[in-house]
Amino acid sequence: MRPYVCGALGRIDTSILGKLTAAGPKVRPALQTDEAALFSSAPLPPYHRAGGAFAFSWGERKPAAAEDWITVAETYETPGLVGDGARVTLHAGALGLVDVYYVRQGDAVYFSSLIQPLLSLVPIEIDWAAWASIIQVTFPMGEATPYREVRRLPGSSALVFEHGRLSTERRLPRWLRTEPYEAWTSAEEIVELLHHVYEDYDGRKLLVPVSGGYDSRLLASVAMARGADVESWTTSPDDGTDTDIAFARSITRELGIPHRVITQDAAAYPGDAAEVARRLEYLTPHHAWYAPFAKEVHGSGRILVDGLAGGPLLKNFMVSGAALEARTQAERSAALLGSLSLGAPTQPFLSKAAAQWMEETVREQFAAATSMLHGHRAELPLSVLHTRTVRGIARSAVNLVGPEASFAAPFIHPAFFDAALSVGVGRKDKGRFYREVLHAANPRVAALPSTNVVKQPLQRVPLRSTAAPARAYSHGMLDVVARRVPGMFSDELHEMIAGGPDALTRFSGWNDRFWVRGLVLFGLWLNDFENDLPDVTPPF
Repeated sequence: MRPYVCGALGRIDTSILGKLTAAGPKVRPALQTDEAALFSSAPLPPYHRAGGAFAFSWGERKPAAAEDWITVAETYETPGLVGDGARVTLHAGALGLVDVYYVRQGDAVYFSSLIQPLLSLVPIEIDWAAWASIIQVTFPMGEATPYREVRRLPGSSALVFEHGRLSTERRLPRWLRTEPYEAWTSAEEIVELLHHVYEDYDGRKLLVPVSGGYDSRLLASVAMARGADVESWTTSPDDGTDTDIAFARSITRELGIPHRVITQDAAAYPGDAAEVARRLEYLTPHHAWYAPFAKEVHGSGRILVDGLAGGPLLKNFMVSGAALEARTQAERSAALLGSLSLGAPTQPFLSKAAAQWMEETVREQFAAATSMLHGHRAELPLSVLHTRTVRGIARSAVNLVGPEASFAAPFIHPAFFDAALSVGVGRKDKGRFYREVLHAANPRVAALPSTNVVKQPLQRVPLRSTAAPARAYSHGMLDVVARRVPGMFSDELHEMIAGGPDALTRFSGWNDRFWVRGLVLFGLWLNDFENDLPDVTPPF
């Protein structure tokens, strides 16, 4: 549904471009000039063409007419390639949800919507700073990828070739150009805006996955209020409770939506985890649980309606009380990074040298990635959106559901995004404003139990990610890291690895599990690229 694209701009070397086009999925030319080339896996007509000017995009939403690139990026959240004769611009979306990766060779940039094809153009070298962030906060930041020579084009930025020179252009997105002061938008107005966003999908078959949380029940409530053709599916997030499934049944029954539970198999976990890691190009340890669900979506014939960004926009998700009460920029940034980072495991996983280096490196990367937001009234939710949401959480919709199936993300539609962002963080504290919105959308559904505020005992169920097949897989990948980079692990973790797969049973807590997943992801990457990585000497 969304094509794979690759291409180049600048003083293009046709032999290098040929290597790139041959290295990925089969493509056909969409544009070929002396200074710009664009290839696509499916027909990709321009949304504007006149004389020597052209404009292409390949996101989920298509521009209606030619506009300045930042207007296209922030209105439609799409990357694109734009030329006006003297100037060629490759741009990301305003948030950067759909990735654009690139390498620079001479006076040209070669780009791709996947990392892997670009590795045919450069030596494979580890970016230790990226891996520090992936392991400690579960996603890379800024332009980083696991590979030192491959960069990602951040949101609201572009690569420009003009007058024979390449340059980078960064723009402030709409929500930073005009600070969204408190407009006292009501819950009813938020629901009305969501109805307006759904107009884009009138007459389309929708799949609204319902969990036990706020985002999905709001999206499902509005879809049903509009009389849409809706189905709902739920799967376990492998959190050890399956409360989502129990609560989703109540929500969909109240709304009258056909509901299906997608089951998971513990024996399939190692295969799912490795497949998701490779498909997400080793960018995050999230989403292994999502694999069976995503595969079913591919054949559903429906648009997936995803609650992406709802938490940061409507309920201060990942924003701690310490961040809300901070008096200085340093305190605010430290508190927010603390919320985004994994907590301490029950025993040291990293050596002291590795832990210290990673903490300092991640702190520097986070400061750089959020610096343009400092002092903004909505700094806290925007910082979550520009880091965790875009680089980690969005991968399920963008790279697992897509490109085979289309997804809709109503919360990032410009009208809704701006209105939700204008609501002050104080009104959103402890989910109060979100509960008002839910009540305005459907008071009966709003009253049903939620995983956002669970007040009853939880029934424990076995975790797929800690069952025997998962322990064997995880142990194997941890052993790869222990052998290739022995100075990375603490003595305690080396001892645990020596004890075999069943020694992993001691790591049952939330933080422990995510530390294991990040390090297992690193082990898989080292294993997959063993013959391409002559040097993995760490900087610590």
